[in-house]
Amino acid sequence: MPDRISYEIVIKGAASARLLRPLIDDFIVHRDSGSTRLIGEIRDASHLHGLLAHLTAMNAEVMSLRPLEHPSPMPDPAAPGPCPTTRLPAGPPADERH
Repeated sequence: MPDRISYEIVIKGAASARLLRPLIDDFIVHRDSGSTRLIGEIRDASHLHGLLAHLTAMNAEVMSLRPLEHPSPMPDPAAPGPCPTTRLPAGPPADERH
């Protein structure tokens, strides 16, 4: 398996937060009517097998798994600025800090 291929994984039903917790950093989650789509990069065969083992252990019904030829761009965690999912601590505006 070549390095880092983007995949779409479709799970039957609305995936719970418990199911998605270990996947949320690696996948974009789309909830459609009756299914949950995960789109993200899979590093290698062991990553794919571990992902499928997790879904099986959680009794998730995988409806499809397919590589994507033209995936949506994934956020780059190394890019400058906060990641779209990063939560910044609340605090006073910069001009009010001492």
